[in-house]
Amino acid sequence: MKKLVIASSVALSLLFPAIGLTMPTAVSAQESYATNGHKFVNTAKSYIGKVTYRFGTRDPQHLTFDCSAFTQFVFSQNGINLPWGSNAQAQFGSRVPNKAQLSIGDLIMFSVNKPGHIDHVGIYIGNGEFISNTKSSGVVISSLNTGYWSTRYITARHY
Repeated sequence: MKKLVIASSVALSLLFPAIGLTMPTAVSAQESYATNGHKFVNTAKSYIGKVTYRFGTRDPQHLTFDCSAFTQFVFSQNGINLPWGSNAQAQFGSRVPNKAQLSIGDLIMFSVNKPGHIDHVGIYIGNGEFISNTKSSGVVISSLNTGYWSTRYITARHY
């Protein structure tokens, strides 16, 4: 059986270049997520200046969203179905143990109204920054480690 698998692999590796294709390779889950993470970030960035914030709203036709409707919309544009609501989104995927282990594309949750209560969500974009839809500015990039958001971080989820 081993000889058959090796022979098949050799035959395929010779055939693919002969017809102008490259041999498919296995992609690890981490590499796949990194690619998706960049897709989430690029999609979110494409809506800077185009989205209106309105609490409790998810209106893709008019690009009017609250923070969790925006992350739901961005992920759906990339084939991932998230629930609506920052607290609900905090229940899906796997928990990121700490800020140092954030990956591009992770959802990050904050408390803005009631201490310890998740009520805001954004997407980690790398280098200590995240993108989210805010009441004051619409879709913006903010620092996770300095200023307003640094003391409001609660948790993050990896999808």
